[in-house]
Amino acid sequence: MAEKKLVEAITAQEVDFTQWYTDVCLKAELVDYSSVKGFLVLRPYGQAIWENIQRILDGEFKKTGHENVAMPVLIPESLLKKEGELVNGFAPEVAWVTHGGSEKLEERLAVRPTSETMFCDHWAHVLHSYRELPMKYNQWCSVIRWEKTTRPFLRSREFWWQEGHTIHETREEAEAETMQQLNCYADFCEQSLCIPVLRGRKTDKEKFAGAEATYTIEAMMKDGKSLQSGTSHFFGDKFSRAYDVTFQGRDNKLQVPWQTSWGVSTRLVGAIIMTHGDDSGLVLPPAVAPYQVVVVPIAAHKPGVNEKAAELTERISKFARVKLDNSDNSPGWKFAQWEMKGVPLRLEIGPKDIEKNQCVLVRRDTREKIFVSLDELETAIPAALEALAQDLYNKALANREQRTWTASTMDEIMDLAENKTGFVKTMWCGELECEELMKEKAGLSSRCMPLAQEELGEVCPICGKPAKVSIVWGKAY
Repeated sequence: MAEKKLVEAITAQEVDFTQWYTDVCLKAELVDYSSVKGFLVLRPYGQAIWENIQRILDGEFKKTGHENVAMPVLIPESLLKKEGELVNGFAPEVAWVTHGGSEKLEERLAVRPTSETMFCDHWAHVLHSYRELPMKYNQWCSVIRWEKTTRPFLRSREFWWQEGHTIHETREEAEAETMQQLNCYADFCEQSLCIPVLRGRKTDKEKFAGAEATYTIEAMMKDGKSLQSGTSHFFGDKFSRAYDVTFQGRDNKLQVPWQTSWGVSTRLVGAIIMTHGDDSGLVLPPAVAPYQVVVVPIAAHKPGVNEKAAELTERISKFARVKLDNSDNSPGWKFAQWEMKGVPLRLEIGPKDIEKNQCVLVRRDTREKIFVSLDELETAIPAALEALAQDLYNKALANREQRTWTASTMDEIMDLAENKTGFVKTMWCGELECEELMKEKAGLSSRCMPLAQEELGEVCPICGKPAKVSIVWGKAY
């Protein structure tokens, strides 16, 4: 009875995908709403997923020479205004501090929406010579953006992220850094989160305020909508000039460095939920699951069962993140609870299993039961986790492929936008007018111009003029 009730607590995806998503966030104990509208509490289980994402990515950043720093959370208004495009891009979302204690401040302070200004201000103080370059920094922090509508992980007024900021001696080095970090994100999503992504460049309309070029990884969710899952920006030398960041070059002349920034956020947790989740709750990729295995004793009141379960948990802890559920809840309740939380593997052990020197492994994604000798856990569990991860990726890729369409006329685009969900690939002339017309007529926004370009025709289907690039359109979160 308990198992049925727990599963019923989640709205079915087919009934209301949006409500299903919110139900999972709350019922799987990832978040809670706080008393400040638009601000969330990351509960221990949600925080644990984010910490695993942090751990893996932080290791990748350090492999390529990046160092972690911490910048102030408040930015003077005059500093924010130095780069015009940036302040205009973020102005509607900035939260301002106007008082310190009971005294009105002489100058308003912005609560950081992003940290380019503070990094540039710092570099202007500490950079002197080309010998100190590159400076490759990263920080893990939260930022505030006063969004009008919010949804857990996808869009909240405070969210947690990492923001990498680097400066380089040459344009070529900075451009290489931009692409390196884009590929770092893409590899992480595909290998650790089991989420296939499109790598591409944003249009000028969609690029980061103040950037020369923005590159993105776009993931498709189960419902066919796109989720921008990470971005990497090439700034050129615009920010360096605006904030007077200079260094003595190899020719003993004053030069300005070339800059990048790049970031992913807790939005990735939302991507995991909407890519892999089902009507019973989360399905977590093993690499970031707080627990990769949950051990559930069956007929725990019988002699030796709890002791055996504890012994197996200790063994498994040597090679996987494991949780022993020896609470006094029924096995059915435990099964439903840990399915809700998306634990990749469940290990069941009861008196009959102990007699046969075996256990039952149950995969979260397929619910397939595997009988495994207790002598083979060290090989069977890693193999099952690897197979599950590969299957999650393949399933997500198949969903993307089944929901990706090619169109060469506006009529085809309109038909797809009305009757299908997913990505629509077309050629494009590159004009803003056509991009806006696509949004107005078909309700589709540009997702990216893929790095892997395709020849899909010679003309732009919107205006009929010669096409310059292939582009992917879609509806997005």
